[in-house]
Amino acid sequence: MTKVTAKLNNLRVAPRKVRLVSGVIKGQSVNEALAQLQVMPWRSAPAVAKLLKSAVANAKNKSMNIEKLFIESISVDQGPMLKRYLPRAMGRATPIHKKMSHVTVVLGERDSVAQKYTIYEAPKKVKREKKVKEPKPKFQEKKAVGKEARPGFFQKLFNRKAI
Repeated sequence: MTKVTAKLNNLRVAPRKVRLVSGVIKGQSVNEALAQLQVMPWRSAPAVAKLLKSAVANAKNKSMNIEKLFIESISVDQGPMLKRYLPRAMGRATPIHKKMSHVTVVLGERDSVAQKYTIYEAPKKVKREKKVKEPKPKFQEKKAVGKEARPGFFQKLFNRKAI
């Protein structure tokens, strides 16, 4: 049984928050996991989905059957930490730790094909051509005063010289 791995290093989300996402999709088939990641509200969900798609591409290169793939294991480890300080009262400083995480996905192949969901990718936006406006002539002919050019009811009502 062949296995495929993909790694994502230095994801700027704390490992504790990424583990919430990875715990939900562990052991699921790739299609189910991608369907769930599309509707998750967390910030790390699109990054994990992109990592999962990368692992599927690696599996294609090894000529594995994509419908049979499932997430064998997904691990989230702590990466480097950015250390910053926030000034506080009376000359003190409070440390701020901006954590990063390393995510590793291992895909395996099952014997049976179980596909519940179909993943639909949003179509890419196509740029429309801008309409070219014709330049306005500098001098316009004056319109003849007719029924359309007369002032309206409100202009008559609020005219200074009205009754």
